[in-house]
Amino acid sequence: MKLAITGKGGVGKTTLASTLARLYADEGHTVLAADVDPDANLGLALGLSEEEVNSIIPISKMRELVVERTGANELNTFYKLNPQVSDIPDKYSRDVNGVKLLVMGTVETGGSGCVCPEHVVLKSILSALVFRKDDVVIMDMEAGLEHLGRGTASMMDEFIVVVEPGARSIQTYEKVKQLAADLGIYKVSVVANKIRSESDEEFIRERIPEDALLGFIHFNEEVIDADRNGLSPYDVSAGALEEIRRIKEKIDSRS
Repeated sequence: MKLAITGKGGVGKTTLASTLARLYADEGHTVLAADVDPDANLGLALGLSEEEVNSIIPISKMRELVVERTGANELNTFYKLNPQVSDIPDKYSRDVNGVKLLVMGTVETGGSGCVCPEHVVLKSILSALVFRKDDVVIMDMEAGLEHLGRGTASMMDEFIVVVEPGARSIQTYEKVKQLAADLGIYKVSVVANKIRSESDEEFIRERIPEDALLGFIHFNEEVIDADRNGLSPYDVSAGALEEIRRIKEKIDSRS
């Protein structure tokens, strides 16, 4: 199972990604969760402490590793476009509650000159992840799909956009759907989060095709408190856990 979970900031995609990862791990699967979001808070949602999260160096910040794999010179004018990276996920991941967490990080372009080698390494790692045939791979993405190449995207089982019952969130879904189509991918599904009422559900149903809607996660104070306190929502909210379990069952039935 290979899942890319995306959406605009604050919609709850990390809650979904972390809970799905732990549910699959509970079933005995080898699960690799890749944090590709610049906010990099998947570790907290999986159950790491804030101190443990802060101790992790993202792959994008490992300059020595990037140089080693790409052969980049000091000015980044020469480097390999297809570096060997297949060992990186296992070597640099952190085990968290049965899940292998790989913090990818992001590339800062402002004032730092050419950063192409870092981009090359990140994209190569994502491509390598989809070839882990026996593993569940869950990618916690930012709203765009810039890190995914055509070949990588075509091997994903689902692109899941997490939305809220609001116009801007629906626009994000439409944007991701178009970006995926540009890559030749049309398997884009939706999970609606922070649902407060039947009117919220109706709002979503009117705008999202029925066959694309995986389910609803209702607004939950326990999940909000878990985020504030740096706890895993998996451990504190039986209600959210059950809703995401039903979403997982629907994902599994499609694969």
